[in-house]
Amino acid sequence: MTQTNTLDQVDFAQNNLEKHSVNVHKFGGSSLATPECIERVIAIIRQHCQLDDIIVVSANGKTTDLLLSLHQLALSGEPLDSSLTLLQEQQSALIFALLNDGNAGRLARELAQDVKQLVAWLAQDPLAFESDILALGEVWSARLLSALLNERICGSYYLDARDFLVINNARECRVDNALSKAHLASRRQGQKLAVITGFICKDETGHSCTLGRNGSDYSATIFASLLSAKNVTLWTDVDGIYSADPRVVPSARKLHRLPNAVAQELGRLGNPVLHKKTLQPLTDNIGGSSHLHVASSFDVKAAATEIGEFGQIARQELSVTHLNDLLLVSCEALKASASAELIARLSPVYSDKKQGQLVILASEQQALTSALAVLGTEVTFTPVSLIAAVGYQVALRLDIYGRFKRALKNDRVLRFVNSEHEHSIIALLPQETTAELLNKVHHEIVKDARHLGLVVAGLGNIGQRFLELLPGQLSRVPALENVHLVGLVSSSKALIHTDGLDVGSALTDFNEQATDYTNQELLGWLKHHPYDEMILVDITPSEAFSFLYDKFFDLGIHVIGANKWAASADTQTYRTLKAKAAKSGSLWLGNTTVGAGLPVNYALDDLLNSGDDIMEISGVFSGTLSWLFEHYNAEKPFSGLLKEALAQGITEPDPREDLSGRDVQRKLLILARAAGFELALEDINCQNLVPKSLQKLSTEAFLQQADELDGYFEQQYQQAKEKNACIRYIARFSLEQGKVKAGVSLEVLADDDAFASLTPCDNIFQIKSLWYQDNPLIIRGPGAGRDVTAGGLHSDLVKACQQLVNKQHQVTLKGIN
Repeated sequence: MTQTNTLDQVDFAQNNLEKHSVNVHKFGGSSLATPECIERVIAIIRQHCQLDDIIVVSANGKTTDLLLSLHQLALSGEPLDSSLTLLQEQQSALIFALLNDGNAGRLARELAQDVKQLVAWLAQDPLAFESDILALGEVWSARLLSALLNERICGSYYLDARDFLVINNARECRVDNALSKAHLASRRQGQKLAVITGFICKDETGHSCTLGRNGSDYSATIFASLLSAKNVTLWTDVDGIYSADPRVVPSARKLHRLPNAVAQELGRLGNPVLHKKTLQPLTDNIGGSSHLHVASSFDVKAAATEIGEFGQIARQELSVTHLNDLLLVSCEALKASASAELIARLSPVYSDKKQGQLVILASEQQALTSALAVLGTEVTFTPVSLIAAVGYQVALRLDIYGRFKRALKNDRVLRFVNSEHEHSIIALLPQETTAELLNKVHHEIVKDARHLGLVVAGLGNIGQRFLELLPGQLSRVPALENVHLVGLVSSSKALIHTDGLDVGSALTDFNEQATDYTNQELLGWLKHHPYDEMILVDITPSEAFSFLYDKFFDLGIHVIGANKWAASADTQTYRTLKAKAAKSGSLWLGNTTVGAGLPVNYALDDLLNSGDDIMEISGVFSGTLSWLFEHYNAEKPFSGLLKEALAQGITEPDPREDLSGRDVQRKLLILARAAGFELALEDINCQNLVPKSLQKLSTEAFLQQADELDGYFEQQYQQAKEKNACIRYIARFSLEQGKVKAGVSLEVLADDDAFASLTPCDNIFQIKSLWYQDNPLIIRGPGAGRDVTAGGLHSDLVKACQQLVNKQHQVTLKGIN
């Protein structure tokens, strides 16, 4: 992979920078409105741009509106003084707030000359110079940003797009690609950042033209097409494209990835962020190889929406859009073949040649009337609106089509129609589309469209079983309907596929395709994942991997962990992790850290959430020690029984891990914390069943000398037997008179004790609380095993998905309001 340098990584004295693909970054007016906004833009450029990239700018803030106002005042003969003063003061304020004295003085003098020219145009012929007047906003914006980049970051120059961008006329805005490309190439300067005016261009006769409202977005994709740019980022006032206008539909969700065709349809049908022509240059001229990103300059950390060519998961995205102020046009002349050119020129929202009908924007009525007047036929205009479900070939998805119709069954609908490429279902309404209707349809169409990415770390015995169960779970558990397996991670290799892995062959694909990875590469991918939520299932036993949890939580990643290390970390680390998870809204579920699939953590959560207080937790927490002491009767040496358990895979490869009690100690700490107590590992007394003489030996040496264990355990057994009792390794936590007592040790228990008679390998958990005092709550069952542990992880996954399905992210709206 070719390494490229962003501007905060580049030594600008270095002249031998490697070649890289050009990227285009466009900043809208609200992103450049104030000194504070421009400072954010400078920071974005420093972090995200490379030398030779292209920066496209709109006019600062409301400058274009002020210029339009001046133009209207001049046409009506009203005084211009106050508006001119306001315009010049606003531009001067930006200049002197951002630039050093020398540059500020120079730009102020150039501004004064421009204002003098503006006054002359307004006095001479406002209509003739309308485009020149409106172009000033972009020129001032580009000139200021380029000067600021020269001061702060790197060499920069600004270009007036009218010096190279040529279109056929202002109505069609068809670009002369060959001529424009040649002119742009002749004006570019190497190893510098170009700041280019958006919105403006010139026609074939050399006159200034504009590309219409939101034309700067169109400019950016035109420049990207001319330069075969790899990526175009539209830095705007919202952090992406949503499933509906978030100003109207509060439950709208971000669409992280959109196929080009769907984005084009959204732009055509009224999406508030996408201009209908924006994507055209990218798809028409370079075959869709460039991707478009919509990001927020006000919230750089928020994931952007990416538009390009993607696989099946992105094609499942759904959204609802609407347009009011439309006209249904009926005219016999529209049935004729001669109407084809007219239809192509107007690009109507909908056309039906057989019926002789078009649906156009109300603002296009005059132009259409003039065109049809030549034909001398009667025209009927009927006010209408539309509401549409938009998605990849959505018209062919009968379930969506049915839900769309059902959502509108109580509303008057003139007709349902499909778009030409089947990417939208449109309902034409004889009345305005209201906010209530839009919310209702959105709820019906988009309610189950949240996409959850799933990464599984740890592909050992339990991890493999988890993946074996996954296909069946996805097919039969409704909460998992939109879960997509996108990554498998082992200790050294990873297979990440943004468009999803085949759950049926994931392990085979991993063995054939996985590559080495670093933690930074894994975190980098997770940072930019294109899903509504990302869930990582940690089935590793690795303490090192648990050190990544704080980074996962910083990124808003949800963690389901069988890994005990993080949940039993030192107190400060544990507090930090809990605080980070709470701050980012990350779920952290770990039922399988204790008791495999037994719902002990769930029980504690339920009691606490119901208002109960936990006073004691005790039990047999180790399946290995449960097996050993249920079987041990002193008829054979304890060391022989231990080796038998090792041979059956019941113990760890080094049985001292089980006999040390450390695993039970950690489990008790996890449960005590889950019960609401702040406890550290050192607060729990732990009896190590391995004599000191055997603790530091190699595993092989320990097993050779394991018979040194026999005398102690035989003595403990015989002493208990004399009392009609037994020995068991017990974990106990209690709160007595405000004092916490906790420990794990070998205890002598009466034969009728609840912990005395278990099925070998079973765990048992006893919980005493305000509600369960005289008759404690007991949870008992297998505390180990690949099926129950994998099942416990799936239980956590379902719980997480149920909690996330209705989670809403706050939409940050700036200038769009």
